[in-house]
Amino acid sequence: MYREEMASNTFETIEVTRSAGVVSITLNRPERKNAINQVMWNELLANFHEIGQSAADRVVVLTGASGDFCSGADLTGGGAGNPDKHQLASMRHVGDVALALARLPQPTIAKVRGVAVGAGCNMALGCDLVVASENARFSEIFAKRGLSLDFGGSWLLPRRIGLHKAKELAFFADIINAAEAESIGLVNRVVPDVELDAFVDNWAQRLAQGPPIALAMTKRLLNNSMNVTLEEALDDEGLSQTVNFSTKDTGEAMKAFVEKRDPQFKGN
Repeated sequence: MYREEMASNTFETIEVTRSAGVVSITLNRPERKNAINQVMWNELLANFHEIGQSAADRVVVLTGASGDFCSGADLTGGGAGNPDKHQLASMRHVGDVALALARLPQPTIAKVRGVAVGAGCNMALGCDLVVASENARFSEIFAKRGLSLDFGGSWLLPRRIGLHKAKELAFFADIINAAEAESIGLVNRVVPDVELDAFVDNWAQRLAQGPPIALAMTKRLLNNSMNVTLEEALDDEGLSQTVNFSTKDTGEAMKAFVEKRDPQFKGN
C-alpha cells in the first residue's frame, strides 16, 4: 500500500522523503534560512502536483532544514521573480505554488522551527495544521520590505485570526513568538523543541492511517465553509457523504466497529 521510505537526490533546494504514507518535504537552503529562490518555487510546484495525484501519499509534512522553517522569498537570489519575465507573470507563478499547496487533497502539516516570515509564514499557514517549536518566530514581514502580502496571506490571515488582527500583523510587520502565535490562533500547537519531531510524527501517522477519501472531503468542506451559504454547505455535505457511503473504506469502518478493532483504510 505504501512506498518504501526513500529520499530523493534529484532536487537542488528541497529534500523529499516518504515513509508509511507520509511525505516529508524539507526546504533545504540553510545558508539563507531556507529562503525561496526560483529553483525552489519550481521544485515545490512539481512535487505538490505529483503528490496531489498519488494514492500512496496520505499526508504531507512541510518543514525547513537546520533549525529554521523559511525566511521568505530570496530577494537577493531571484526569489521575487524571474528578470526575464513580466513581474506579474512571476508573481502568478508564486501564486501557482500557493494554490497547488492548497489544492492537495491530503492533509498537510507545517512543522515550524525558527523563523517563518513573509512567504515562509504564509506557506506554513497554507498548511491544514501548524505545529510550532517554542523557539518559532512568525512575521508578515512584507511592509518592512516595501511590499504587500503574497503567497495567499491576504486570504489566509483573516481566516486564521480575524480581520483586525490580520491587519495589525500585516501593517506593522512585527515578529511574534510562538506563544503569541498560539494565543491568537495562528498555529494549532506549540511544543518544546525536543518534542516537536515526535509530536508531528504522531499526528502524521494518525492521519496517514485515516480514510483518505473522507479526509479529502472534509478538507474541501472546511476550506469552502466561509464561501458558501448554510444551504450550500448542507448540500455539499450530503454529496460528500453519498460518495463516502459508496466506498469500501466506510464498509470497513462499520465492520471494524462491530468487530471492536481498528479499521484498515485502503483509500477506495
